[in-house]
Amino acid sequence: MIQKIRDTFKIPDLRNKILFTLAMFCVYRVGSHIPCPGISGDALMSFFETARGTILGLYDIFVGGNLSRGTIFGLGIMPYISASIIFQLLGAALPALQKLHREGEEGRRKINQYSRYLTVGIGIIQSMGIAIFLESLRGVGGEPVVLVPGISFRLITILTLVTGTVAIMWLGELITEKGIGNGISLMIMIGILDRIPTETISTVRMITTGALSIPATIIYLLVIILVTAAVVIVTQAQRRIPVQYAQRVIGRKVYGGRSTHIPLSVNAAGVIPIIFAQSVLMFPPTIARFFSNSMFAQTISEFFTPGQWLYTTIYATLIVFFAYFYTSVVISPTDMAENMKRYGGFIPGIRPGTPTANYIDKVMSRITFPGALFFAAIAIIPIFIVQKLMIPSYFGGTSLLIVVGVVLDTVRQMESHLLMRHYEGFVRKGKIRGRAGY
Repeated sequence: MIQKIRDTFKIPDLRNKILFTLAMFCVYRVGSHIPCPGISGDALMSFFETARGTILGLYDIFVGGNLSRGTIFGLGIMPYISASIIFQLLGAALPALQKLHREGEEGRRKINQYSRYLTVGIGIIQSMGIAIFLESLRGVGGEPVVLVPGISFRLITILTLVTGTVAIMWLGELITEKGIGNGISLMIMIGILDRIPTETISTVRMITTGALSIPATIIYLLVIILVTAAVVIVTQAQRRIPVQYAQRVIGRKVYGGRSTHIPLSVNAAGVIPIIFAQSVLMFPPTIARFFSNSMFAQTISEFFTPGQWLYTTIYATLIVFFAYFYTSVVISPTDMAENMKRYGGFIPGIRPGTPTANYIDKVMSRITFPGALFFAAIAIIPIFIVQKLMIPSYFGGTSLLIVVGVVLDTVRQMESHLLMRHYEGFVRKGKIRGRAGY
């Protein structure tokens, strides 16, 4: 591995990409410690210590703790992610967006530009809601979070948070263009990994004081290793459908006559089902916080506490539902069948056209179910592990899937640079590259 890292830095182009990416990370981390004007950081942090089971706590995880610290990057990159998901969903319903998707690179460029505009709009709405919400907050000791509430605070907060989101979006696009990996995904990953040093220090302190036993810590580390390995295997698992292209003679040249395959991923929806499911389940306890004197609100909050049977059942059901829903949005068997038929391709034993589309849809449905069940288990098991062992840190299915997916994608890009220059990649063939079939 050390030799492979040395080979990486021997390639000037790849070395410059890595160094540029690290430099952008440093800029992002500096911005993560610049506070928004007019906010008491201590009072805001004390409030978020009691808000881990709400949608605010979930949002704070994705923005790397910037919301709880009240920094200029408090919105993070989530408005851009929301805008991208909205355009993906609209792309399956609006003919105009479908036409842009078919135009290739030019169409994608226009959709990205529309996503940027929508990001600013979503950012304005979210920052306005955050500004109004912060004015009503009090810390644990009753200290107000906002020092001087009013219209001036709201306008400054909107301008600061939206500018911070646009800056993160710009940094992410710079990384994608001039660095290594997907810049937006890397920004989210850096925000998630931001919690690891603090939680590690808390765990070490509990071990030294005797509040946490060493066997429980060892079990916890083993669970993390095993779950991460399982996520890596299933994330890369594919069902390969063989495709044969017929020979075509045009003039004196022969085209086609080759065999290939369609790689259908077991986890085609990625981390989106878990994000949607968590967002839905976080709303009841978050709303219940505003009615703390109501017994009904308290009962609802208890039922939707992580670890309760109702929470676990609904959580798993929503993950499976959103896995099928989002997979049907991003993968169109009809379009795949039409493209194959247009270029003379066919699946052996299956007639072109509608039968091919039905076959692909059937296979996709079969492999999505076990994949959805696996990721539902990955999302639920850590909750019980952390509660039983009383570990101060938390590794969840959402954060784990994001980190694993981003790391694998970045490693693949670095491997492609190495292999193009006749260097051995990071991963040997036959190891991680094995595919699981169904």
